[in-house]
Amino acid sequence: MNRLPIDALNPTETGAARVQKLFRTTAFKLSLAYLAIFTLCAFLALGYVAWNARAVLDDQLVSTIDAEINGLSEQYNAGGLRRLITVVERRSREPGASLYLVTTAGGDHVVGNVGFVPAAVLATPGQSETRYGRNDSDAEAHRAIVRVFTLPGGFRLLVGRDTEERDRLRAVIGRAFGTSVAAVVLLGVIGGWLAASRVLRRVDAMTQTTRSIMAGDLDGRLHVAGNGDELDRLASSLNLMLERIGELMRGMREVSDNIAHDLKTPLTRLRNRADEALRRPSTPEELRAALEAVIEEGDGLIRVFNALQMIARLEAGSAREIMAPLDLGATARGVAELYEALAEDQGFTLAVEAQDGVLVEANRELIGQALANLVDNALKYGDPPGGGPGRIVVAVWRDGGQARLSVSDTGLGIPEGERARVLERFVRLEQSRSRPGLGVGLSLVNAVMRLHRGALSLRDNGPGLRVEVTLPLAPGNAAGAEDREGAEAR
Repeated sequence: MNRLPIDALNPTETGAARVQKLFRTTAFKLSLAYLAIFTLCAFLALGYVAWNARAVLDDQLVSTIDAEINGLSEQYNAGGLRRLITVVERRSREPGASLYLVTTAGGDHVVGNVGFVPAAVLATPGQSETRYGRNDSDAEAHRAIVRVFTLPGGFRLLVGRDTEERDRLRAVIGRAFGTSVAAVVLLGVIGGWLAASRVLRRVDAMTQTTRSIMAGDLDGRLHVAGNGDELDRLASSLNLMLERIGELMRGMREVSDNIAHDLKTPLTRLRNRADEALRRPSTPEELRAALEAVIEEGDGLIRVFNALQMIARLEAGSAREIMAPLDLGATARGVAELYEALAEDQGFTLAVEAQDGVLVEANRELIGQALANLVDNALKYGDPPGGGPGRIVVAVWRDGGQARLSVSDTGLGIPEGERARVLERFVRLEQSRSRPGLGVGLSLVNAVMRLHRGALSLRDNGPGLRVEVTLPLAPGNAAGAEDREGAEAR
């Protein structure tokens, strides 16, 4: 494997480059996005408060003006224009007084505490907001809400209130808004910087670990902080993936070693027999026997590769589309019938204990092949340790919503620590490999069970081994079974 140097993958970064990387992080961008959203919400909230505060103050000013007008109306009704002028003159001198102005039809000042109001305002009866003051230049600094009335003889009456309090409140809210936005932006940028820096440190650590793994340190794992955040979940998932990759690589090495061991011997025998037939003079019968031996060795090799191809197809799920309801008990009885004579010749008793009507959704050929492999394994390795006749039991029964099938023997069994390993391809516990077999039987059975959404387990039979598989019952079969069991109970 060509290894890349770590230095080539992780060049030294300058401060500017690191800051630029920080700005490009998702955490910093999200912080800025949340900051913009929060600032907009704060702007809308303060704007709503300011608008409502102004509306409330305007209502108060208008209510005060209405009260003043009602009072002046009563004075005007009681004493006419002269009484009105007298009251306006007196009220104009009071502290905190409203704005009053009485003018002639030509706009000449008669009485009041206002020196200047735009002529257009006096000429238009009704309510408006305008500037006012002692003179035109002073009017630039004051504004008021006023109401103008036309009196008999063309006289004009103006009553109003200064908007200074409203403007002061607006200024206070404006300063508060500016200060708040500045504080929010500052804190948001600092918080985004800190959050992005923390995330970037963890991502850089993960990147460094992955680079070391790419450089050849296959035992390296990503650090998990333990706080359960998304980076921890990602690191945990990647660590599980690395563990699985490591297991697959170890399995590939073992498979390669086993293939080399299991195929080298038959290939050597095949070559030697062909070479021997060519080197020495032989009769046609001897040549025929040599060719038959070569063909037999070739058939064995073909079976190996067919088994490998079948396992690959099963793991890819390519045989799932040809499934139909299958009576598991009937299949078990059929396979046992095929092996009954062979079992008897080898000194075994082959028994079947199968319930009727245990239906599964399955591929008939694959289930039959898997069951035949289990029975064949039991015949090969089921000899009792102390000698004597062996016993093989094939059982099928319903367990709730599942179908169970087991093949039990009375042989040496498999040590508990080796049971997971024997499900791998080309794994054989017999180091001498003197007994026939390819080491793919249980691997094929396991692949068939996974294809059918089932499970395979190896258990102690005391003595011997019990291989048990679990398959989901066919749709409707579990409900029917429960109905039959209920009927039998009644």
